Amino acid sequence: MAIVGRNREINEFNELYDSGEAELVAVYGRRRVGKTFLIDKALEGKFTFRHAGLSPIEMELEKANGNPRMNIMKLQLKHFYMSLQKHGMRKSHQPDSWFEAFYMLGELLESKDKKGKRQVVFLDELPWMDTPRSNFVMAFEGFWNTWACHRSNLMVVVCGSATSWIQDNFINNHGGLYGRTTREIHLSPFTLSECEQFYKSQGVKWSKYDIVQSYMVMGGIPYYMKYVEKGMSLDQAVNALFFDDKARLEDEYDRLFASVFSKSAEMKSIVEAMAKRHAGWTRKELLKMTGIPAGGAFSKMLKALVASDFAVSYIPFGESEEHYKLADPFCWFWLHFVKNRKGLAKDFWKGDASQNIVAWRGIAFEEVCWTHWRNIKKALGIEGVNTELSAWAKRGDDETDGTQIDLLIKRDDHVVNMCEMKFYNEEFVVDKTYHKKLVHRENLLGRNLPRRMVVHSTLVTTEGLKYNEYSGIFQKVVTLNDLF
Repeated sequence: MAIVGRNREINEFNELYDSGEAELVAVYGRRRVGKTFLIDKALEGKFTFRHAGLSPIEMELEKANGNPRMNIMKLQLKHFYMSLQKHGMRKSHQPDSWFEAFYMLGELLESKDKKGKRQVVFLDELPWMDTPRSNFVMAFEGFWNTWACHRSNLMVVVCGSATSWIQDNFINNHGGLYGRTTREIHLSPFTLSECEQFYKSQGVKWSKYDIVQSYMVMGGIPYYMKYVEKGMSLDQAVNALFFDDKARLEDEYDRLFASVFSKSAEMKSIVEAMAKRHAGWTRKELLKMTGIPAGGAFSKMLKALVASDFAVSYIPFGESEEHYKLADPFCWFWLHFVKNRKGLAKDFWKGDASQNIVAWRGIAFEEVCWTHWRNIKKALGIEGVNTELSAWAKRGDDETDGTQIDLLIKRDDHVVNMCEMKFYNEEFVVDKTYHKKLVHRENLLGRNLPRRMVVHSTLVTTEGLKYNEYSGIFQKVVTLNDLF
């Protein structure tokens, strides 16, 4: 399968390969986003040694099913030893520690060195190798600092879905690996444009309108998108992936968290709490809702969810306390429709048939807009202007109605774009009632801004704006084409 998009990342790998220096490259991102596939394609035919850690899920299940004395660290070391042999190491003995394992790797690389030709080592799912009391990080530190970093022809690529682990132990390491990572590549989900390219490469013919809806369901994750078959409609694809008998992604939510987080139950409880309000919650509110003890561990959990692209943190306009909101479209969709779905027909999904679906699409489209804020800035002609994204909710009182604005773009050129996001299958129409609501929002927001700043009501919608006596309230209109 040919790779779609990822041009910037591929160029980075080419640069690093040709640098003539020792390189330690950390690649991270949400599980299923295509990290391994990218590395395989970008460095195809150039690997000297590659190895992937064993999944802790299967090993823990094996341990629970009758083998309680199974030593998970020894299994990881045995697997590493087998990879060494597969790549040409003479038969020796299984290493007893990671210190010995990395020594063996160094010996193998020296034996294969051909007059300084570039050697590429790829260690995939690195966090899975770091089992309790294994001293894995310390051993890798010794391997890199003592030997590997002094070999100008060596390029080591490490990768993992446990993004917070990669950040804490490599990128932001305060010990022996401090400052040793020469490049960090954060692989994000596909953009809408990349989704369109991917579907075309698979022979799937969908309109931009349906591609946006698929993004609301699958979040631009290539692993999920590849299950969409040529000739399927969007409704058929959603039913096949989530609601048919033996649907491919029916159990993906639980597997996703179990494979990335050691405390998957707690992480899911935080995500499910976030999903109860689109605008998100403060740390204090999430503590109360989940019942998880306060302390550093909870802060690390929040940090891990943000690092892994499941959540985003932001400070709402006019407030000082950070909020955390669920940002992963797949989780939003799964929690809204798939969880506790017993009793639903296998062809449940009919995109225009349910008010529940219509309401969900409105919220999900707002998340698409948040994700594609760069496209919105480009459409507004403000790519070069410094901006700050936020949202705003104002409670009403006896004298004034409250309001909620889901995306504000505060600009250094003294303008605030107050974005209204509307997912419609035709041109959006502003009527008298809605016009009055917008004027109220503009006035309310304006009273909370410095005098020199002005509010521009901005419409982000699918098919554009229908002209009438009220449509002039919008200074700018951003359409579906702008988001691609």
